[in-house]
Amino acid sequence: MSNLAVVTLAGGCFWCTEAVFNELRGVESVVSGYIGGSVDHPTYEQVCSGRTGHAEAVRIAYDPDVVGLDDLLDIFFHTHDPTTLNRQGADTGTQYRSAIFPADAAQRDAAEAAIRRNQAVWDAPIVTTIEPDSTWYPAEDYHQRYFERNGTANGYCAAVVAPKLAKFRKGYAARLKRTAASV
Repeated sequence: MSNLAVVTLAGGCFWCTEAVFNELRGVESVVSGYIGGSVDHPTYEQVCSGRTGHAEAVRIAYDPDVVGLDDLLDIFFHTHDPTTLNRQGADTGTQYRSAIFPADAAQRDAAEAAIRRNQAVWDAPIVTTIEPDSTWYPAEDYHQRYFERNGTANGYCAAVVAPKLAKFRKGYAARLKRTAASV
């Protein structure tokens, strides 16, 4: 196996974003967490208050020989609404912002190109920010693989995550780790 690369993306609720990328071939791990704020070791409750400056985000470790950064960024832009400032559906606040946290200049260039490339998909301007990579804090254990463990038993998951995941599975069936029949 080649060396893994890592990218950090914020696209609203991390349960949604994590569920999507966990199913993508070439993704080795997805960790939900917090980035971009001013409080050391924030808790979920602190981040939800909107006062820490952190975004709910995912840190994706992937094999670039299987899935490229451009592919990950395009999927990111196709699986959340990057035109709503500090909002995804009913989730509002800076913690739900659309943001990319590039680890280096190459990732920054790829993020800028992805915004330009994906603008044609949206009727409104993309408001996704490109923010400095900063201290990453993994979310509490109960947030990791949340949809996988809670699925439709959780009302939010049933109403928000499941439809988003179904749309992703349909649009990217050939890119899933499992065949559509086993999903």
